[in-house]
Amino acid sequence: MAGIIFLRTAEFERTVEFYTGQLEMDVWLEQPSITILRHENLLIGFQDRRDERPDTDGLITFFYRDREQVDRMYAVLADRATSEPKENTRYRIYNFYAEDPEKRNIEFQCFLHELPAWG
Repeated sequence: MAGIIFLRTAEFERTVEFYTGQLEMDVWLEQPSITILRHENLLIGFQDRRDERPDTDGLITFFYRDREQVDRMYAVLADRATSEPKENTRYRIYNFYAEDPEKRNIEFQCFLHELPAWG
């Protein structure tokens, strides 16, 4: 099974540019008023809804294989970061948080323990 998270956006072009430009997501599929982006096994569809409130609740988490990749993303997003990278011993992760152009919470992390195979 596969899935896609769809989110309304009031700033469609700016949001898609942020996720493709700064977060290096690929355009997976274009549909009328929708762009579906991909980062490894994560699919997010942004729907152009300029006349509606954007979906900004929740948390979008990107995870990476190691601390260096998380630190690299922090360097790219330092101006949008709401925390610095740090180790979270409870969840055994290394992470930081930032906001996208519409103030969605996004997290960047790596796991500090072995994981099942994931691609």
